[in-house]
Amino acid sequence: MITEDLLKQIEFIKEIDKIKYIQRKTKLFNSDRKENDAEHSWHLAMMAVVLSEYSDNKIDLLKVIKMVLIHDIVEIDAGDTFLYDKEKSHDNTEEEKKCAERIFGILPEKQATEFIEVWSEFENGTSNEAKFAKSLDNLEPILQNASNNGGTWKEFEVNYKTVFEKKKVIKKGSEKLWDFTKNILNDSVKKGILAE
Repeated sequence: MITEDLLKQIEFIKEIDKIKYIQRKTKLFNSDRKENDAEHSWHLAMMAVVLSEYSDNKIDLLKVIKMVLIHDIVEIDAGDTFLYDKEKSHDNTEEEKKCAERIFGILPEKQATEFIEVWSEFENGTSNEAKFAKSLDNLEPILQNASNNGGTWKEFEVNYKTVFEKKKVIKKGSEKLWDFTKNILNDSVKKGILAE
C-alpha cells in the first residue's frame, strides 16, 4: 500500500537531487572541475567513517554521517556561500533556516523535525558530533586546495592568516586533524601555493 508518508519521502528524494547542481568553488582533487554539493557531502560521509577515530570525544558516528549528508541541502535554495567571500557572510543561518524548513518540511513531520534538529545541531556546532562534522567540512577543501596548486587560495588571493583563522574550527573536533591541517598549511606556504 502506498502511504502518504512514502509519497512525501519520494518527493523529498526528488527535491534533494537538485543538490547535484550546486557548484562549490573548490575543485576535485588534482582537477580543474568544480565539486558539487552532493559530491562534497558524500566525501565528508566517507571521511567520517574513515577518520572517526580522530575525534577528540566519543561520537555517535551515524549522527555525524547524517549531519554531513544533510548540512548543505539548504543550499538548494540558499546557494553556496564561499567561505572567503568578502561580500556575503558565510554565517547566513537565518536565511538557511527558512530553506531548511521548506526542504525538510517536504518529509513526514517526524522525519522533518529530526532533519531540522540535526541540521541545526550542525550549524550550532556545540555537540561532539557537530564539532567533528565541522572539522571534516573544513578539512576537505584544504586537502583539495593543496592538491590543486593552491586552488581557491590562489584564485581568490586568500592568505595564510585568513585560512588559519577560518579553519581553526577543526581544532574543536580533533586536535590530531588540526595538527595535520597546520602541517598542510605550513607546507603550502613553503611551496608558494598559499601566500603569507
